[in-house]
Amino acid sequence: MGTQTNKLLERITANPNIFGGKPIIRGMRISVEMILDQLAQGVGIEDILQDYPDLEREDILACIAYAHRILANESLEEIKISE
Repeated sequence: MGTQTNKLLERITANPNIFGGKPIIRGMRISVEMILDQLAQGVGIEDILQDYPDLEREDILACIAYAHRILANESLEEIKISE
């Protein structure tokens, strides 16, 4: 991963007292999972930024970079999708 990606990933933190330690953005109570879910549902980046004024565009890009980093070594067969 490049330096830019590593810089983005610095925005992702985890705190055991917030959402049970799930990855969050810059210590806020906004989870990476929620942002990725919004994107997966087709919500645009600009819409997310309007709904969460404390977020920055780089925060959303950090969520995408985080998901990529997690999945980079996974194969589709290893991911169990619940019905």
